[in-house]
Amino acid sequence: MATNYIAAGQGALKQNRAFVTLMVSQAISNLGDWLHLLAIFTLVGLRWNATPWEITFVMLSAALPMLLTGPFAGALADRLNRKWMMITADAARIIIVGAFIFADQIWHVYVLLILKSLFDVMFSPAKNGKLKEIVPHHQLAQAVSISSVIEQMSKIIGPALGGLLVAGFGITWCFVLDASSFLISGLILLWIPGHRVIQRANSNVTGVEEKTAGSTQVKQSFWKETLEGIRMLASLPHVGTSLFLLASAILFLQFADSQTVVLFRQLPGISGDLLGWCVAASGVGTLIAAMSVRKWKTASHGLKMGLGTAVTGLVIGTAGIVVVVWPSAGIGAQLLLISLFALAGVGIGFAVVPFQILLQEQTPEPMTGRVFGTVGSVMTTSNIFGPVVGGLLVTSFGVVPAFVSSGMLLTLLGLLYLLKPRAKNRDVEVVPPAQSVATGEGS
Repeated sequence: MATNYIAAGQGALKQNRAFVTLMVSQAISNLGDWLHLLAIFTLVGLRWNATPWEITFVMLSAALPMLLTGPFAGALADRLNRKWMMITADAARIIIVGAFIFADQIWHVYVLLILKSLFDVMFSPAKNGKLKEIVPHHQLAQAVSISSVIEQMSKIIGPALGGLLVAGFGITWCFVLDASSFLISGLILLWIPGHRVIQRANSNVTGVEEKTAGSTQVKQSFWKETLEGIRMLASLPHVGTSLFLLASAILFLQFADSQTVVLFRQLPGISGDLLGWCVAASGVGTLIAAMSVRKWKTASHGLKMGLGTAVTGLVIGTAGIVVVVWPSAGIGAQLLLISLFALAGVGIGFAVVPFQILLQEQTPEPMTGRVFGTVGSVMTTSNIFGPVVGGLLVTSFGVVPAFVSSGMLLTLLGLLYLLKPRAKNRDVEVVPPAQSVATGEGS
């Protein structure tokens, strides 16, 4: 009977037109994002031969607006129509990405990345909130996994397609295709219901209660709603420690990841396409992890995150050592680096995807925008300080010590999380109010 129930649930999710439409829109937008990022790093890092600090400022330009506006964008996503927030963000990004075609100085890239990031931060909490609106609670884990698989597939296809476009037509066509992706994504979003879809089977909220809650929400100040998202996040079981682990892991990872182009430049005669292949390999690894996370039911979310963090650390440290012990840029060195990035992708997937599932399962739908906006700001803080520290390490000691230090810290963090008492590392799933039993994923 359990097998029949699962099969029925999967079939129902595939028949959910709003969910399918949202995933198609996400797939197109994510594909364009990876074309856009690879083109920028190829332009700045390889063609303009940017310094480590200039590459750091590229990362900061994309991350800083998310830090400053994440919780506020989340509050907006809970107050406004999430569908039209996403469409507005797509429309703005069509113009901004198109403007990259005319950028001929690095400060142009900084400004455009800041503007684009402002609308990225609007789209993300609205998309996560819409996912919670249109998917029943018992299908959230599967829906999040599908969303993660789509995201990682875009990391495989995007760099490969970007490499072909750069080689055959030039960087400009990456920006053209990226702008077109936001146009198509926005048009597809028009088919998603604009109203909030209430899952009556999974909630005991009545129409009167819903109207009362809506009236109360209008009366609340914008600042109070923003603080509510922070308080809700702090109160969710197991989410606080998992968020700390993931934010710390991203911080340590960015010591090295933000300077990958600098590492590759240490290898004489390295292929200009290696960056795209390594990013694609990382996407393959994360895709494998996203497809495997839910099948590994005997392990808790925390165990998966700790293991993924430790594996990522070992791989990052090894990648730095490869440059020292194997300085020639032969086919063997390139294949080894591609393989290491694929394995790092597996580790990153096991660190990120379980947290996304846990967060979707435990966050109440009316609070989704605020919670995800706050989480986005925490993650962005790591994405900001990580490249800064990485730039300091590379400037002071070199790129190889930066990679080795990043790997050691990630490995230690993962091991510390794995060594926590199992009782404290247990996942507790928050169920809708209509269900009185709180279930947990045992360790």
